[in-house]
Formats: sequence, C-alpha cells, structure tokens
Amino acid sequence: MLTAADLFAPGAEHDLRDPRLRLRQLFDDNNCELLNAADDSEVRAAVGRINGARVIAYCTDGTRMGGALGVLGSRRIIAAIESAVRERCPVVGVWHSGGARLADGVESMNAVGLMFAAMTRASGRIPQISVVVGPAAGAAAYGPALTDVVIMAPAARVFITGPDIVKSVTGERIDMDALGGPEVHSRRSGVAHVTADSEASGYLRARRLVTFFTRPGFLDMDRLGDEEDLRALLPVASRRAYDVRPLVRAILDPGGDDSDGFDELQPQWAPNMVVGLGRLAGRTIGVVANNPIRMGGCLNSLSAEKAARFVRMCDSLGVSLLVIADVPGYLPGVKQEWNGVVRRGAKLLHAFAEAVVPRVTLVTRKSYGGAYIAMNSRALGATAVFAWPDAEIAIMAADAAVEVLHRKRLATAAGDERAELKHLLTAEHARLAGGPERAIAIGVLDEVISPRHTRRKLAEALAAAPAGRGHHGNIPL
Repeated sequence: MLTAADLFAPGAEHDLRDPRLRLRQLFDDNNCELLNAADDSEVRAAVGRINGARVIAYCTDGTRMGGALGVLGSRRIIAAIESAVRERCPVVGVWHSGGARLADGVESMNAVGLMFAAMTRASGRIPQISVVVGPAAGAAAYGPALTDVVIMAPAARVFITGPDIVKSVTGERIDMDALGGPEVHSRRSGVAHVTADSEASGYLRARRLVTFFTRPGFLDMDRLGDEEDLRALLPVASRRAYDVRPLVRAILDPGGDDSDGFDELQPQWAPNMVVGLGRLAGRTIGVVANNPIRMGGCLNSLSAEKAARFVRMCDSLGVSLLVIADVPGYLPGVKQEWNGVVRRGAKLLHAFAEAVVPRVTLVTRKSYGGAYIAMNSRALGATAVFAWPDAEIAIMAADAAVEVLHRKRLATAAGDERAELKHLLTAEHARLAGGPERAIAIGVLDEVISPRHTRRKLAEALAAAPAGRGHHGNIPL
C-alpha cells in the first residue's frame, strides 16, 4: 500500500478534487495508506488514523467523469465498507459524484444497488459518516442518505434529478444550489446533519464525530468538579421561552479548542427539538432536548421523526442517552394531523421503547400529556427519571385542566370570585395531579434533584446502568 505522503511532493500543485488530496485532509498527518492503486474505478479508498483510531475511508474521483460511479467504483466502496465491518471501525465516505455511469447502463445501476445493500448491512454495526464536497446526484444522492451522519460542504449539491430535468418534466426553473444545496437540506429537507463553512472544516467535523464513537471514554466522577446552579440558566417566569442549548452545554463537559463541547446535529431542521453528541464526565453521550424557544418546545411531526432517528442511531452504536424534557404536549392543528403526527410520533415511541442503551430523563419545568410519554418516560423503559423542584408531570397544565374539570363550578361563580376560585383550584390540582410527589409515589419519577447537583446525579445514574447496544440498523427515518 502507498502512503498519501508518498504521492504528494512538497510544493507540487494538485487538482483540489483529487481524491488522494481529500483523503489526506481527513486523516491524521502521515497516517494514510491507499488501499488501491490508480485505475479506472473512479474511487480511491484508504485506511488511516483519526485522532489515533483506525478508520477506513473512500472518496469518489471528481476529476474523472465527474466522479460517476461504474462497476469498479461501486466495488471499491463495497470493499471499503466490508473491511470496516470486519475490523469494527468507522467508515467515512467523501462524495463528489454525478451518479451512475450512463455508458455502463444497467451494469452500473446494479453495481450501485449492491453498494446500497452493503451500506444497509453495515448500518448499526459501525458508524458511517458522509462528507459531501461536490455534487451527489442521481444514484449518488442515496449513498450519503443511507449513512448515519451527512456533512455538507459549501459546494455540495444533493438531488435525484438536476435542474434541467426538473424544468423539462415540471416546467419549474431552479438552479443547483436552490434545488439541493446545503441551505435547502439543512432547513427544509433534513438531509444534512451538519453544514460546514468550508471543505476543510467539513473534514474537521467528520474527525470530531468519528472520535465520539472511537474514543467513547469512561464515566469519571472526578472530572465533574464544582457544579453551578443550572436553574439560573432558565427564566424566572415558568412560562417564558428560552433556548435550551446553553443548558445542554452546561450539563456536558466543556469542549476543546475547536468545540464548545456539544456537537449539535440538524440544528436548523425541526429546531423545536435539539439533538447531538457530547461528553458527560468523560463519556460520550447523545442528547435529546425539547427547545422552548421554538414552538414552546412542543413536539410535532418533524421533531418526533428527527429525535427518533437520532435515538435509534445512538442505540445501535451503543451511545448512552440524556433526555431533557420541557414539553407542553404535541402541537395541535389540522396541518400536523395531515403531516402524519400520529405516524411520525409513533416512531419516537418505538425508538425509545426499543432502545437498550442507558438513558436518563431530566424534567426541568414541565412534561405534559402524550409528549411526557414520548420523551423517554419510565413506561418506555427509561433507566432513571429525575425532575427539578417545581417541575410538573401531568396530562395537561393545571390551569387548563381546571377549566375542563370544574367548568360548571367556575361558570356559576360570581365575576369577582371566579379568578380567586380558579387560582385555588389550580393550586390544588397541581399539587395532587401534577406535582412530583405523586409521580414518585407511583414509581414513574425516581427523585427530585437539585439543579446544582444535576451533572453528578445524571452521571451516577448512567454509570450504574448496565451497558447495552441495540441489535438493529439505523434506517433513515
């Protein structure tokens, strides 16, 4: 095998699309060995180290026929994936491809189909990460989509049919960027998990994500240090909206020079749900959190689907989960029902109920109705469920419940007495039906914990749980 260093003389000029150059940027310095010599395969594969851990990667050759995939290229990718499965190491794909080779006809389509099958067989067995650095069109669009995480560089364009075909079939006029650029797939479709500022930063993000899986670490309570009052990160008024991400970062370990400690995925798609990877007491964990700054933190069809796929990825790859619940329920409306909130919401229920990794839930302010169940409740098998003081767990908010349960009594009260009566009934209902005491009594809440001791309680609960890993793939929900 040839090292990448052997192939690039100092000061030499090279086409930036050259797959050897792209692979070299991905791996640690002087730690990349090409697995195949130059041939007609339009794909180069390599093995190397990312932060010291062994990783296999493949890259389509944008300098040859736009990286179009033929029989040999597909075989190269299949061989790389199968090698990674045998060695139990991550595989990274770098994509710049116009799709299946037209000249090869059905042979290239069959070969690409075999490539898809290899990706599916590897799903849930090893981490698969894609970095899209140019067009990934036609059949090549599905390659990244079958992997666990899709990173899009500024020049990335992902679509099944290009602008010319769209125009000829539908009459719609659109350019490549508006059809399948990073902005579209990060905000509208949810295809992109990460959008990078440059191709180089795309490789850095891939390296960081790979390290979460290859260097999971151990829960070390000595790393927690002094804890702050995390409740201070939330508004004083319990109904005020806030961004949950500062709280997530405060719970997780601080990051290094190139990270704040939390690698959020799909931040612009379904932003009422936050998902991502970080470390707690040195151990890699996945985070799922309602975000009250968007839609009040309500669950809806898209956020349920987003969280469900992330939960299944973490479970299949053995990553423990932290769930931060502050949710008033499911977003009501005709549009939600028509958009499949029942079907998509069921995906989240299924994902948590199926998961076997340690998974702990923290209720910060409220968790109501069906959304309470869906956010990793004890009924779905949560390892532990904690709540902060004054948190509510109920079918609905106490004041709304009183309006239903005591409608007639409130209606007959005199005008000046009605507000006081409602206040008293609301306080009583909150104490009896929504307070943590009742949840503890029936065993669906383990403990009310101090915001100041939250990090330690969460880490201890995860450390006490037996390790697990789901035996299933990570279907692109």
